[in-house]
Amino acid sequence: MEETGRDRDTEGRARNARPRDGLGRPLPYGVPGVERQPEGVVRTPEETVREAQRLLDAGMPFHAHEVFEDAWKSGPVAERELWRGLAQLAVGLTHAARGNATGGARLLRRGAAALAEFAGVRPYGVGVDGLIGWAGELAGRVEAADGDGAAGEGAAGEGAVRGEPVDAIAEAPCLRPPAR
Repeated sequence: MEETGRDRDTEGRARNARPRDGLGRPLPYGVPGVERQPEGVVRTPEETVREAQRLLDAGMPFHAHEVFEDAWKSGPVAERELWRGLAQLAVGLTHAARGNATGGARLLRRGAAALAEFAGVRPYGVGVDGLIGWAGELAGRVEAADGDGAAGEGAAGEGAVRGEPVDAIAEAPCLRPPAR
């Protein structure tokens, strides 16, 4: 932390250095947390999918979102919507696992819409059609289980409603289902 009381990275940019839990929520300073995903890592598409699946299976969809975000920012323009859509699905699952029904459902649907141009195709073995169906089904369940509608923590500045959190491990999608 610097003299102004703000955490800074090695380049001097403001960056919260608090530890994070498996869903990316900040923890108090000094509490052990989950190691963050390094930012700006350029991976092959196969490495991206493999690492993101490992993180999803471990119940860390926020971290999987960061892996997809690296691919989105560093990959070819023709594939940006693929990686952006996958990142939005992962962060949608993150919000649903945090109990943010509104933000989770919204991001799951936004991610599915971004993937729509890849429907019927399996880029890098990713089962896009199945992911689109998974996202719509989970978004519907998250909204339906949305408890009493009490106001809760916002998602990216959007009003959110606290719902029953989903289990991130149990709900993790399979990115590369077996080909039929």
